[in-house]
Amino acid sequence: MISVAVAGCAGRMGQTVVEAVNNAPDMDVVCGIDPHAQDKSFDFPVYCSVQDAIDHADFDVLVDFTRPNVVADNLAIALPAGVDCVVGTTGLSHETLEQLASSAMSGTCLFYAPNFTTGAVLMMEFAKAAAPYFPEAEVIEYHHAKKLDAPSGTAVRTAQIISEARDGRLSEAPGKETEIEGAEGARGALVDGVPVHSVRTMGYVASQEVIFGSFGQTLTIRHDSWDRNSYMPGVLLGIRSVADREGLVVGLENFMA
Repeated sequence: MISVAVAGCAGRMGQTVVEAVNNAPDMDVVCGIDPHAQDKSFDFPVYCSVQDAIDHADFDVLVDFTRPNVVADNLAIALPAGVDCVVGTTGLSHETLEQLASSAMSGTCLFYAPNFTTGAVLMMEFAKAAAPYFPEAEVIEYHHAKKLDAPSGTAVRTAQIISEARDGRLSEAPGKETEIEGAEGARGALVDGVPVHSVRTMGYVASQEVIFGSFGQTLTIRHDSWDRNSYMPGVLLGIRSVADREGLVVGLENFMA
């Protein structure tokens, strides 16, 4: 039985993770970590910090769905203690992830997924395949109004994959130099040379489209998540897989057969 601690257990995604883990036959939530959980009822102990949890509970894997401004501190405590980590909180740079992984106890894994849905992973793979054949590409991502980082981790990773697949070729489409005064940002954020646009509004959970263009044609690849349960198979796969890995692993595709 895999013993799991869930950081951010009182949040919407955290509660979904708790339910999914407890419904899995081979794992169990032994504790939660959330300073904002005092007014919620759980059937396991909840601690205010990762250090408190490590001091009072025994668990194999820490699942983190917290906030961009706290996740690094959580990992900086868990990894040196030999706790494998499955991270769905976006907003960390690759350099930060590498630094955190280097602090881990030998044999410990830091698994970071920009997106835990199989559809989003396939979207990125399809974008990688298309990128060499289209001179232009832009990413538009849509998330709920309370998402705390922009652009999303999925959008950043998609742009990086497109850039790598282009092998250094740059877009010739008009860029920031065309933005009119007072409307700076209209062409989006450039991520490795790929424009990325973030939409934040009620009505979405997580959606993204990648638009490729060339002379006389466009190709659009789109993925939509309407329910947080769509992330759970990927989260459970990550929990089951980290024990056999060491160091930094980025992307669910590394665990998908």
